[in-house]
Amino acid sequence: MPLSCRVRGSHIARLFPIVLAVAASAACAQATILRYGQAASAARSIFSLPVAVAEREGLFRREGLDFRIVIPIPGGSDKMIDALHDDTVDVTHVATPFLVRAALAGSDAVAIAAEFNNPVYSLVARPEIQRIADLKGKLVGLADPAGSITISMRKLLALHGVRESDIRVKILEGTPTRLNCLRRGECAAVPLGQPQDLLAQSEGYRLLGVSNDAVPEFLYTVTAARRSWAAANPDAVVRYVRALAAAFRIIRDPEKRGAVVKIIVETTGVPPAIAERTLALYFEPGRKVLPRQGEIDLAGLAQVIAFMGEAGQIKAPLPAPERFVDLRYLRLAGVR
Repeated sequence: MPLSCRVRGSHIARLFPIVLAVAASAACAQATILRYGQAASAARSIFSLPVAVAEREGLFRREGLDFRIVIPIPGGSDKMIDALHDDTVDVTHVATPFLVRAALAGSDAVAIAAEFNNPVYSLVARPEIQRIADLKGKLVGLADPAGSITISMRKLLALHGVRESDIRVKILEGTPTRLNCLRRGECAAVPLGQPQDLLAQSEGYRLLGVSNDAVPEFLYTVTAARRSWAAANPDAVVRYVRALAAAFRIIRDPEKRGAVVKIIVETTGVPPAIAERTLALYFEPGRKVLPRQGEIDLAGLAQVIAFMGEAGQIKAPLPAPERFVDLRYLRLAGVR
């Protein structure tokens, strides 16, 4: 029970009969329901880590939230914002290009906290593929054409003289799905996030390059909510943001490393050694994969918008990143 509720209950007990105090305490104990949208592709991936830590460490409960993950959202990653509008969820995980695209189409959805900043996506290939240039004429599994993963992979391929017209493309949603395509021998190469890229390399698949070779830092995934819903439910939003910030502090705490590794293992199904290597990678100097407390990097969001402009997905003049965020809840939660 939150401290404010305990104090209020005690105050009532001094002023009114004990039965009213009990009733007040019971009312305080009623947790606020918060429905969180999660794409099926994210549920078993590293990109669910901040929310998984907050859930399993009891951080949402501590904030008085009855946190409920809604999965799968029909249609996948490009439909996460739709789930806000049809009242399937209250807040949602979403990759920033989909948020920008929806907002430009008229949605009032905005980012309220960051989940992942600059991801490390590995282009992993069958063992016989020696270099990126060898992919010409081969089938490469990519993610949604409008998403950050595919944008960064296009840039990585171009660095090595390979245009998208030089390869055959199959769109595959989610790192686990792309890894399965590689294992079946259907795909010559695929982009993989952690920890599956490390697992694939341990199985003999070849690392050809990483997304960071081709793109600067950018803001990958956020938690989004409708402005109108958040304005009507500010307390729930602040409590969510506060729990998420606490989760990031746990992820960075060396004394909590064992618990975080266990959550990665349980979420993704990889061995503990691979989970350990994933965290070690994320905390290498300069990686900046994870926010410190869920803070939103406006420069990173501006880079996403620039990517979308380069890809012809949005037209000039490019919108300012401030259009797609509402920072008040982070400030109210004590995140700077």
